[in-house]
Amino acid sequence: MERRQLLKGLIATTLAGAMPNIALSAAATNKQYPWRNWSGNQRCIPSRRVAPSSVAELQELLRSDTNKIRAVGSGHSFSPLVPTDHLLLSTRRLTGIESVDAERLQATILGGTVLQDIGPALHNQGQALINMPDIDQQTLAGCVATATHGTGRELGSLSSYVTELELALANGELLRCNESENPDVFRAAQVNLGALGIVTRITLQNREPFRLKREARWMPVEECMEQALSMAAANRNFEFYYFPFTGMTLGDYLNPTADPAQEGHELDGNSGVLDLKTARDYLGWSSKLREMILSTYMRSIEPSSNTDYSYAIYATERHVRFNEMEYHLPVDSGLQALKEIRELIETQFPEVFFPIECRFIAGEDAWLSPFYQRDTISLAVHRYFEEDYGPLFAAVEPLLIRYGGRPHWGKFNTLKAPQFKIMYPQWEAFKEVRQELDPSGRFLNDYLASLFA
Repeated sequence: MERRQLLKGLIATTLAGAMPNIALSAAATNKQYPWRNWSGNQRCIPSRRVAPSSVAELQELLRSDTNKIRAVGSGHSFSPLVPTDHLLLSTRRLTGIESVDAERLQATILGGTVLQDIGPALHNQGQALINMPDIDQQTLAGCVATATHGTGRELGSLSSYVTELELALANGELLRCNESENPDVFRAAQVNLGALGIVTRITLQNREPFRLKREARWMPVEECMEQALSMAAANRNFEFYYFPFTGMTLGDYLNPTADPAQEGHELDGNSGVLDLKTARDYLGWSSKLREMILSTYMRSIEPSSNTDYSYAIYATERHVRFNEMEYHLPVDSGLQALKEIRELIETQFPEVFFPIECRFIAGEDAWLSPFYQRDTISLAVHRYFEEDYGPLFAAVEPLLIRYGGRPHWGKFNTLKAPQFKIMYPQWEAFKEVRQELDPSGRFLNDYLASLFA
């Protein structure tokens, strides 16, 4: 609280009451829409909404209703994977850990289970997820469908830890796939976009429970960029955020520890983002002054740390909503792309205040994984949910593509089928599997039909 008061005092002293507050009107919300995603950028009016409470009930629904169908979990995707005029099926009642294999450290989990619930439940069974993203509100099936990931140079997306999947097909039958049984279906289903069927059960390779120590440290951007690759190599999990118009980064370092759980001081990212918005509202007219104030403020913040079991450390609560574009680039070009994004934003988009997130992910073999057969640096650009993200994303996306980026399937992008076909060597193989499993296109909405039909 003292640091927040320092920031406000610096702004107030500098302006001396000369600049009025820039009020930003809230985005209009049309309450007639019965479904919308987390940020509100995707909406639809489905003809019917259902939420089966068991796999058997789901099978019966698929047999008795021949409408087109889209599954939805938590609605955390910014791309148009869900919107449909037809049947919308929620998986949020298909939850729980069905079985565990203590010897192999594997667990079979129903697809609608939310990540937040998986960590404690696995812990009680003597297991832990190998890695996790920094938001834990998504369903497991949704994470697998889009190759949702955390960070760690030697760690893949959640899809890379799937050892077996079960799909409910259009006729209600259940199909099991793994590396030896229906292996082509397995490689397609590991990142499936919900286009093959309804994912009912997922078996994950896990590990024994472990504690992580999180440390957060501020660093000038030039210094961080010089050390980023070495810091990614030296820490189990490493990512950093660049804050536009500050010259500063915040590094997030996670490493295994034998120390007991200890609640230390942890930065409040939600109030911090709102502080950045306040600085933008008051100081957006002067980039130099804005950077001077914010860098002074950030340099005053002491490093923070805390220790706990992994599932309690990975995720952070996100109360400030946003829209997001994220691309996954080859390691040798990712940081250069970030330098150009910084220059682009700070010369053309003074209204931007959300940080840019930079993460590191290992390559994997799922056919439609953005990390297919290459190690990756992921760059995520955000806009506050009440503000127009179109101009910023339209300016940034060509740069990300030029550096060899593949978009996150759950984040905003404008790419079409011919572009994806070039990016993914197994694109046609995926389409063949999809056509075989769902020849009538029952699991396609308009967006997916434009890619695969």
